Amino acid sequence: MAAVLTVLVAAATVASTAAALNTDGLALLALKFAVSDDPGNALSTWRDADADPCFWAGVTCASSSSSGATGRVSAVELANASLAGYLPSALSLLSELQALSLPYNRLSGQIPAVIAALQRLATLDLAHNQLSGQVPPGIARLVSLQRLDLSSNQLNGTLPPALAALPRLSGVLNLSYNHFTGGVPPEFGGIPVAVSLDLRGNDLEGEIPQVGSLVNQGPTAFDGNPRLCGFPLKVECAGRASGEDGPRIPDSSAAGGGGVTDPSAAAEVRRPGGPKRRRSSPTVPVLAAIVVVAIVAGVALQWQCRRRCGAAAADEEKESAKEKGSGAVTLAGCEDRRSGGGGGEEGELFVAMDDGFGMELEELLRASAYVVGKSRGGIVYRVVPGRGPAVAVRRLSEPDDGDSDGSGWRCRRAFEAEAAAIGRARHPNVARLRAYYYAPDEKLLIYDYLPNGSLHSAVHGGPTASPTPLPWSVRLSIVQGAARGLAYLHECSPRRYVHGCIKSSKILLDDELRAHVSGFGLARLVAGAHKAAGHHSKKLGSAACALRGGTGAASYVAPELRAPGGAPAAAATQKGDVFAFGVVLLEAVTGREPTEGEGGMDLEAWVRRAFKEERPLSEVVDPTLLGEVHAKKQVLAVFHVALGCTEPDPEMRPRMRAVAESLDRIG
Repeated sequence: MAAVLTVLVAAATVASTAAALNTDGLALLALKFAVSDDPGNALSTWRDADADPCFWAGVTCASSSSSGATGRVSAVELANASLAGYLPSALSLLSELQALSLPYNRLSGQIPAVIAALQRLATLDLAHNQLSGQVPPGIARLVSLQRLDLSSNQLNGTLPPALAALPRLSGVLNLSYNHFTGGVPPEFGGIPVAVSLDLRGNDLEGEIPQVGSLVNQGPTAFDGNPRLCGFPLKVECAGRASGEDGPRIPDSSAAGGGGVTDPSAAAEVRRPGGPKRRRSSPTVPVLAAIVVVAIVAGVALQWQCRRRCGAAAADEEKESAKEKGSGAVTLAGCEDRRSGGGGGEEGELFVAMDDGFGMELEELLRASAYVVGKSRGGIVYRVVPGRGPAVAVRRLSEPDDGDSDGSGWRCRRAFEAEAAAIGRARHPNVARLRAYYYAPDEKLLIYDYLPNGSLHSAVHGGPTASPTPLPWSVRLSIVQGAARGLAYLHECSPRRYVHGCIKSSKILLDDELRAHVSGFGLARLVAGAHKAAGHHSKKLGSAACALRGGTGAASYVAPELRAPGGAPAAAATQKGDVFAFGVVLLEAVTGREPTEGEGGMDLEAWVRRAFKEERPLSEVVDPTLLGEVHAKKQVLAVFHVALGCTEPDPEMRPRMRAVAESLDRIG
């Protein structure tokens, strides 16, 4: 407390000689006085003689505040500056602050409790410091907070359950590599699936609650806690049966035949041996009646199924003979999962794209499955069969297409054609389709499982991300491979394929961090579910991609494909793919999200303006790369390739083959 008073007295002394400096400037001067060591002179421009702090290094001001005043600070970003000191309570005076980002410094002491006063704060990043003590309860009252990263500090105490109730949390909740104790609060099951939860490297203990979004987390979210047990870790809890089944791909018929929409219900965990509820005696006759009705209904359904089987057998045999020569396997019979029973044309179809894929459909459906991704286009599972390696299964969402009777065979033929086109794409840097499954109410795509997540999680953080930032050589190798994969898709067919949904989350990484472009053809498959044969577009819809991608997806859409309001309006093109890939390159070299340019601009516009103003490269590049001095020329070369890809005029953008060749010449 004495130290805080000293800082406030010092700030007040400065204020007496710099009456023109506004309140926000005085609060930041308090932070400057709280810094005991500034080896890089990061705060040298913070002078008390200025009227406001808007031109100080690391400080961004809003053009106008909620109160209408100008010169109010909206962001303080001083990453990797090696600042030593503590966080003063005077920061609570920055009432318009939206981003406080001070990672990779040497700040110590406790996080001030008065930080709860920053009600407009959306990003709080204090990772990789030496902060100690407990997380202030007031952080849970930051109603605007979207991203919270307190990783790699010395924080202790229990995990605050109230963090799960942050109403706008949508990006990252990273509490890894601290000294938190106790159990994982069941309230954390209420955290949205889209939030990247990371609790690694703590001293947590007990069973992981099997509630809500916690069921969908992978094991990497909990690694490094030796006393944690239960799914998804491979550590049995004391007293639990060893043969307990893992979660499985749920049968869509259990949800009325539609696609899975609730991720918390997508993976079911069976927990035998739990306490049984006692039921009062009046309920016994009711239950008995329900059982009798269910048995009668089951017998009736079985009799009806056998009638349909006899009528459809000839058609199914004819269909099977037709497809046998192409390696397709039609699963027929009365015990199948057919929804309409309309003969072989509308029956199930399970096709392996090559002889090396030996998994059977029933084995696939019975294997343990874990949700690893979700979007409006469907859910992605990591499926672990009893034999062989894990695979990734994408379950496509079922639209309300309103098709008329008799159009089912056209939908199936369209699906087969598009899936075959995806399967023919064979390149080391393109995610490989191994098999697909079609039924009127269920559509699955089976790929090789790539264990290291995506470029997005590796650069911006996520459950599969490494605790250490990606070095430049790895980033360069990843974007080079991704460029080769996308160039192949553009050139491999006379149809001149378009990906239509390129972004950093679509570039997946294998166990050796090689890039694999994923998502090719998905937009056509989803669109094909709405249209009859003869209405397919050879170009993917950028609008569909942007709508499925959530916040920030529109930043990947090229200007010529946007409507006046910024929403995508036109069908995607190869030049649009080039623009989106340029944004991915900027993410890799700046470490910023596509929407995280300064001054409210998108990343592409901000980088372009920074180069036009000839700002130092150190202000634009990812701070974690500043130590790799030898890579400066390579980083600059990638910036120039990215700016060429994102030219506003599509005719000025290079083809993807030229982009790949330019990147391959770097390093």
